[in-house]
Amino acid sequence: MRTAGLLVVVGLCALNITSSLKICAFNVQSFGESKANNKKVMGILLKILSRCDLCLIQEVRDSKGEAIQALVKALNSRFDEYNSYSYVESERLGRKTYKEQYVYIYRNDVLQVKELYQYPKLEGDGANETDVFSREPFIVRFNSPTTLVKDFVLIGQHTCPKTAMKEMDELYTVFKGMYKKWKTENVMILGDLNADCSYVTIKGWKAVRLRSDPSFHWLIGDDQDTTVRLKTHCAYDRIIVHGREIISGVVPGSAQPFNFKENFHLTEAEALEVSDHFPVEVDLKPNHRTSLRQQKTQNIVFVSLLEKPEKLSSIFIFYGRFTSHSHDCHAFI
Repeated sequence: MRTAGLLVVVGLCALNITSSLKICAFNVQSFGESKANNKKVMGILLKILSRCDLCLIQEVRDSKGEAIQALVKALNSRFDEYNSYSYVESERLGRKTYKEQYVYIYRNDVLQVKELYQYPKLEGDGANETDVFSREPFIVRFNSPTTLVKDFVLIGQHTCPKTAMKEMDELYTVFKGMYKKWKTENVMILGDLNADCSYVTIKGWKAVRLRSDPSFHWLIGDDQDTTVRLKTHCAYDRIIVHGREIISGVVPGSAQPFNFKENFHLTEAEALEVSDHFPVEVDLKPNHRTSLRQQKTQNIVFVSLLEKPEKLSSIFIFYGRFTSHSHDCHAFI
């Protein structure tokens, strides 16, 4: 056994494992200045969002545009420059005076925005002639080099409860239009669709083309509960995928609501300060040929042992994104 000059590599947590990509959708319920200034609420939001590589935020209600900036700034302060988040936002949408925005927050080290498109209102070229949507979909095309499916489109939608079934059906028309525009069938429709309980009917479901067309896969099932309150059990928030590559690229069993109330040991009242919805999420399979250099930060510490190697003791300190699908580590002697 060598007792000197032995070079040992320690601290490589990931080895040859690449991480899946977690996509989330979260109705944060009137996210604006008040929540952005609430340290407790922001702390919980940061814990939720740091689990996601890409998240559609809904119900952003801030005419000044400062709340999302504060959220992303706080999110980035938790990580290093190589694991930072960027965002793209929609117009302020809604009929009359009530307005909301959609915001996609994404990790810019693993995702790139290729194109984005605000689905049109009545006026203008290519208009939504039926004017079905209370808040028109916000659509973004992403390049994802670390996953099996490299190119996909997200169609974000928050329906109006009273017209939920009509809006869900009209999303089929939106899909067809985007397929014609961008020539990709790998599409994920996600958001608070109000797709359950009193807002839907058995008869009405039959008329929803997204539901009747078998090429669309509903990953969040009717039996799921995406609501915070114990007295409700409704699958309002959904993730729907279309396209051979993205369907085969989904990690089996990964689509689910994230119960932050239970996971973070919150009371119902504490959870409701954040939102009355749970986020929904799904993981995309990694491309195993992607080199470690393209993954999250790896740290390798080379230790030269001048004494007997059995005297070596290492303490591994895990840091970074404490998620269900990735960790990084340092090694210290």
